[in-house]
Amino acid sequence: MNDLTVSNIERQNVLNNDYALQAIQDNLDVNALRFHDRLLFTTKMVADFYGVDERTIKRYVQEHGDELRANGYFLSEGNSLKELKLYFDRDINVPKFARQLGVFSFRAFLNIGMLLTESERAKQLRTRILDIVIATINGRAGGGTKYINWRDRDYLPTAIKSENYRKNFTQAVGKYVDGLPTYKYEQITDLIYKAVFRENAKEYRVVLRLQNEENVRHTLYTEVLLCISSFENGVAYQIERQYTENGNKQLSIEEVRAIIDDLAAAPMMEPFINDARSKMASRDVAFRDAWHGNLAEYLRAVTPDEFDRFIGDASIDFDNILEANREVLKRLKQADDDEE
Repeated sequence: MNDLTVSNIERQNVLNNDYALQAIQDNLDVNALRFHDRLLFTTKMVADFYGVDERTIKRYVQEHGDELRANGYFLSEGNSLKELKLYFDRDINVPKFARQLGVFSFRAFLNIGMLLTESERAKQLRTRILDIVIATINGRAGGGTKYINWRDRDYLPTAIKSENYRKNFTQAVGKYVDGLPTYKYEQITDLIYKAVFRENAKEYRVVLRLQNEENVRHTLYTEVLLCISSFENGVAYQIERQYTENGNKQLSIEEVRAIIDDLAAAPMMEPFINDARSKMASRDVAFRDAWHGNLAEYLRAVTPDEFDRFIGDASIDFDNILEANREVLKRLKQADDDEE
């Protein structure tokens, strides 16, 4: 993970992960106000915890107001402030005639700790936060995240469907494209990968630290796999069509490259390609600590729903998937072997 003080995306990946936040809260001894089942902090409480002046906290609020407000910082005023005063009396030490009070939720409290560069305690907390986040993700993913994509409920149905599209593709390449079988499958697949996520299979393996025997497709997120399958199906159709139009003459690799380039430039594919790039780049940073440099412009914070989808209640236990779908996985493995 990158330096939390400089990366808004990295900060938000922590703050959007409710499972990690709960673990951090359980492991952190902080003096806070418990109000309606929420932990709240005044500016003074935040300053005291991080060992800085209140003016420093206020300056950060001014400089990073949008981010902090999005993560739970708010100005308590009117009836809300009256309620806080009545509930906590002297604990919050609010001047009698104060009209508003800056209040931090637990997320905002952590948020400002990720921003503070003047505080040694904030620096220590950032290290602790990252350790807890990594442990939480790995723990909830069953010990590792290389195949975290399998925890998505939509993955297996998509993988099964993609097998048929892949078969159409390999049959078209085998019949209608000139070249050595193993070489042309590999080369055209790489052209499609490049069109979708700007990396060939070898480059992708390096990013994800895959072993030679590990299959690239088995690590792809549902949306990426679906985009690849759409490409393969479309390319297969165009290859066969062009073969017929050329008087049953096999296509060269360069002719197939032109087909792929045209498909990649088609307006109808743009939303799917952009979505696949964004999800691959963003999820791999958050879940696998893997950086796709060619997709940096598509990087965003992973949403709370995505955390729930892959490590939360909406996900499926990896071991149960393997056991319940053993026959399906055998078919997928056999399909891979048939291509080699």
